[in-house]
Parts: sequence; structure tokens; C-alpha cells
Amino acid sequence: MNEKEFEELVIEAISELPEYFREKMENITIHIEDIPDKSILKKLGLPSPCSLLGLYQGIPVTRRGIHYRNVMPDRILIYRKPILNKLNKNSLKPDIKKEVKRVVLHEIGHYFGLSDEELYLIEKKNLS
Repeated sequence: MNEKEFEELVIEAISELPEYFREKMENITIHIEDIPDKSILKKLGLPSPCSLLGLYQGIPVTRRGIHYRNVMPDRILIYRKPILNKLNKNSLKPDIKKEVKRVVLHEIGHYFGLSDEELYLIEKKNLS
């Protein structure tokens, strides 16, 4: 899958969010990169670029206080190659779309203050 097609899947995942959540997303940017930077992997203690599908960097909404202003936007990074490598090389577009949506929603969940543990429980519940 080329970069443009992948970008369209990320945009689609964001556009499918309920309007209530989209309206609440402020001071945040979403970027697509091929692979995580080596410094990020080192900081997180991850051995391989394929072990990180997405990353939220910022201050979650639940931790922002009255002094939160004039700050750089939070960032969500979505990593194209690790997501595609996670799936079978013969994966169909609907399978890739589902995984992209899962990763995007996971990182947006961090923006709203949910922990990895909470997000995994939500994902597990939605899969069963």
C-alpha cells in the first residue's frame, strides 16, 4: 500500500470518530511516518521499528489544568511500515483499514487520558 492510500485510511479513521470526540480534539496534530525514529525506540526501550505502530506525545486532556496554554500541539504519530508489516503481505484493504483505525483510535485514546491497560481492555471487549 502506498503512502497516499495509507494516508486516506488515517483520514477516514479520524472522520469516523463521533462528532463529540472530534470537536473535543484541540491543539493536536496527527502525522504519518514510515518508521519510528531510532531515538524514540531507544527512549521506549523497544528493540525494533516494527514493535511500535503509533505514538502519542503530549499532555492528555485529563491532565491539563488552568495553566495549560501557549504550548506546542500534542502529536500523534502513526507508523505506516510497522502497521503493514504486522499484517500478512496478502492482507486485503479492509484488514489494513481495520488495523489503521485500531491504531488511530488507540493513540487518540491516550490524548483523552486513557492508559494502555484501559485501551487494551476496551479493544478486547469490542473484539469479543
